[in-house]
Amino acid sequence: MNLKLNFFSMMLAIILLSVCDASAEKYQLIPAPAYQIQTGSSLSLENGVKIISNDKRLDSVVDLFADKISEEDLRLEESGIPIHFVLYKNYQENDESYSVKIEKEAIYISANSEKGILYGAVSILQLMHNSTQISTGEIMDEPRFSYRGFMLDESRHFFGMEKVKQLLDVMMYLKLNHFAWHLTDEPAWRLAIRSYPQLTTIGARGSHSNADAPARFYTQKEIKEIVAYAAKRGITVIPEIDMPGHATAANRAYPEYSGGGSKKHPDFTFNPGKQETYTYLTNILAEVAGLFPASVIHLGGDEVHYGNEEWQKLEEVQTLMKDKNLADLKEVESYFVRRMADSIQGLGKVVGAWDETVDGDLDASNTLIYWWRHNLPEQLERSLAEGFPTVLCPRRPLYFDFVQDSTDKVGRRWNGYNPYEDVYHFPDSLAQFNAQQSDLIRGVQANLWTETVQSAERFDYMVYTRLAAMAESAWTSPETKDITSFNLRLKELFNYYDRLSIYYYNPFYKQKEPVK
Repeated sequence: MNLKLNFFSMMLAIILLSVCDASAEKYQLIPAPAYQIQTGSSLSLENGVKIISNDKRLDSVVDLFADKISEEDLRLEESGIPIHFVLYKNYQENDESYSVKIEKEAIYISANSEKGILYGAVSILQLMHNSTQISTGEIMDEPRFSYRGFMLDESRHFFGMEKVKQLLDVMMYLKLNHFAWHLTDEPAWRLAIRSYPQLTTIGARGSHSNADAPARFYTQKEIKEIVAYAAKRGITVIPEIDMPGHATAANRAYPEYSGGGSKKHPDFTFNPGKQETYTYLTNILAEVAGLFPASVIHLGGDEVHYGNEEWQKLEEVQTLMKDKNLADLKEVESYFVRRMADSIQGLGKVVGAWDETVDGDLDASNTLIYWWRHNLPEQLERSLAEGFPTVLCPRRPLYFDFVQDSTDKVGRRWNGYNPYEDVYHFPDSLAQFNAQQSDLIRGVQANLWTETVQSAERFDYMVYTRLAAMAESAWTSPETKDITSFNLRLKELFNYYDRLSIYYYNPFYKQKEPVK
């Protein structure tokens, strides 16, 4: 995506042309900033720091920054090095841009939004983590894409609040800003809905590896806590309530809304022929909308053909097809998705959906498409041609349940695997992306489906090295990216992961692969 030409971009171009030197010393930051220069001196933080803010709107960032400084074993001292947070309004169009100036006696973090100040503060946190001696210099930065996301499937295996919070902390550290949360699917329903308590008393039982596992889910209080935790870190949480397929857990709880399934995927769908189904799901979505302030609710809409064969036998569906002049089950599916999209829009939300729904005549002005089928590039082309804002999250290379090393034994493959280098070079490695530099491409998202991820250790192994690569691919311009430089900075990042006791995949030293 080409950045819009604005004041910040023009100034950045002028500076780059006049002073940028590829051989100059670089700050050890992931993602790499748009512009940086070191001026040859250093600043010591050994005697502590103090935070100075010019705006009450920055109080949340100040509090978070103070907490993180304490975690770095640095002291907050009135006599310490001042770190100034300066909020101002200028000609910058990108509210995530920031600038940092590091002088011998002070640090200045400037931006025209709270989120920009946060990202400037995160850059300082990364430098603090590496050393209490910070080189003087300047950083000017803005992201390549507005949407930089990670999706976690907790229906198949549940990880819980503390693991999710740790993930959110790392996402903030890497300047990622969207957490997509796959909370419902075949194995289990993980979100408490007060109107329909059996969704958790019955639907939350089991997992992909153990159908008899006790119910595990998030209460509404816990959801609100995690959403607030994410928001403080500049992260929007997007819930996914999968429909009309992947509905097995919900149908265990309320079988009266089931549309049947197949031998391999029983009770896979909701019944699109019953008015009561739409009322039921709209009631659920109304509660979801109240829990998640995000502008988007993701309704899924994928892989319905896995289990819609019984629709042919349902009297209600046959009546629907006759009344609405629907020619086949694909048109029934599209009718269902349009109706539920209307419900989401009626709640004041934008519809998020997988790329199958491009076929369903949705309103492009109020829909966000997630292109995931890497083997169907024409679906991406069609999404863009029809005017849909689109997030790129193809299986190759952005599904993190795929193995990442040729020697790994557990995980998915599709004519290869997904090493972190492939993640790093995406999306510029994508022919369709290069051919269509479109403002409709909002950004990129990595997805972790958890059929083969049961433990926290395996979660770490599959996610965190590639997450860093994805963060740089989403933030840093192609001209600035450098895989050799990234590898050096990745080793520094591993020190941060060590502090968090994260069992990351180390491409420089092959360790044992967790198999569960």
